[in-house]
Amino acid sequence: MSINSRISVIALACASGWAMPAHAQDADLKAIQQQIAAMQSQMQGMQQQINSLQLQLGQANARVATAETRAISAETQASAATAALAKAPAASVTAKPATDITWDGAPKLATKDGWSFKPRGRLQLDTGGVNAPAGIASAQSLGWATEFRRAYIGFDGTVPGGFAYRIEADLAGNAVDLTDVYLTYKANPQLSFTIGQQKPFNSMEDMTSDLFTSFMERAAFNSGFGFERRVGVSATYQGKTVLVQAGAFTDNAADLNNDRNNSYSLDGRVVFMPKLGDAQLHLGGSFHYRDFNDAQTSTRYRARPFLHTTDVRLVDTGAIASTGERSYGAEFAYINGRFHATAEGQWMTALRPGLSDPTFNGGYAEVGYLLTDDTTAYKGGAYDRIRPKSPLNKGGIGAIQINTRYEWLNLNSGAILGGKQEIAGISAIWMPTDYVRFIANYGHIWLNNAAVPAGAIRNYSADSIGMRAQFDF
Repeated sequence: MSINSRISVIALACASGWAMPAHAQDADLKAIQQQIAAMQSQMQGMQQQINSLQLQLGQANARVATAETRAISAETQASAATAALAKAPAASVTAKPATDITWDGAPKLATKDGWSFKPRGRLQLDTGGVNAPAGIASAQSLGWATEFRRAYIGFDGTVPGGFAYRIEADLAGNAVDLTDVYLTYKANPQLSFTIGQQKPFNSMEDMTSDLFTSFMERAAFNSGFGFERRVGVSATYQGKTVLVQAGAFTDNAADLNNDRNNSYSLDGRVVFMPKLGDAQLHLGGSFHYRDFNDAQTSTRYRARPFLHTTDVRLVDTGAIASTGERSYGAEFAYINGRFHATAEGQWMTALRPGLSDPTFNGGYAEVGYLLTDDTTAYKGGAYDRIRPKSPLNKGGIGAIQINTRYEWLNLNSGAILGGKQEIAGISAIWMPTDYVRFIANYGHIWLNNAAVPAGAIRNYSADSIGMRAQFDF
């Protein structure tokens, strides 16, 4: 029975009369009516609350239904996405990132469109000395000494369109000297062009990085004849068996600060490098012509005694009046597995119009052998990095190589007596990993007409010993 029906029954009962006295009926009726009115008010409030609760319950039910609908939709979409992903081609799942990071002695960053960047550097710490006869005025400078031979830091990489770059500087000696600073364009797999500071094309040993040479220092004629990097433009053609290099150069970047330095040189090199079964043959020749122009009116050729830790040069032409120079070089090498043999010769002529043109010469012959089961490396007309098959970090001992050499530098020509230096040397190299080297070498030196006499004696002998710790990246 509803609330309104109940109220009507009560009202009907009241109207019909109760068993009470007549004089109290009116007062009781009013009280009962007031109670009924109060009850009606309370019941109406309760009805409003019930209506409100029913409305809230309906809204809650609607929200639950909506949530269930969304959950079903989300589940349907997830199932559809899973099915689509399963049907998608594998390439969309394994797509490469925009930038790749690889490792080649140092991290190399490369993008798909041709950009790349890789830091590079090297450190060579040398110690050694020369034991020379008493009486040499500069004997104290020949004693045991230690130096940072090289401390290079830089970077190289590629640029879209077939371009490559390198920027590098040497920080040894409390100075900053630019080494390689150039831009290269590769026209095709065989032909490339380079502009900037780079090595002109002199000897095979000079074109071989100092990281891979058989002794701490190159043969004396390389430094004695002033081979160094110069600013210029060059072209290189490298086929399967033929290498041709040619360029036009000014001077070293540091020397170009002189406004009068307008010297120039023309340099070229040709190498025939066929394979002979498992062996590699190398036959080459080089040419160099330089006009000093206004840069200088004289030249000078000199060399250290098998080490760089001393500034003393026991053979030295002194300043020679000259307007330029011209040189020729010959190269031979044979590489077969552990074994290598190399021989080079260089002839340098100082050009002096109206005077005789003195010609000096230098060269070396060398053989080397790897005691471990490793291979001598050769690439692009020069020796390359030896990579131990069993490096120290993989439980091996690395690579061990021994080398012997005879070299000479003759700075005597006509009336110019700069002296002749001959050296018989031996070296031992330990390469525990690809990027670390330890070198020890000894050389016995014979001097004739030495520029620095031992007292009054210009023909004498000396001994040189040195060691190097090296790493690069």
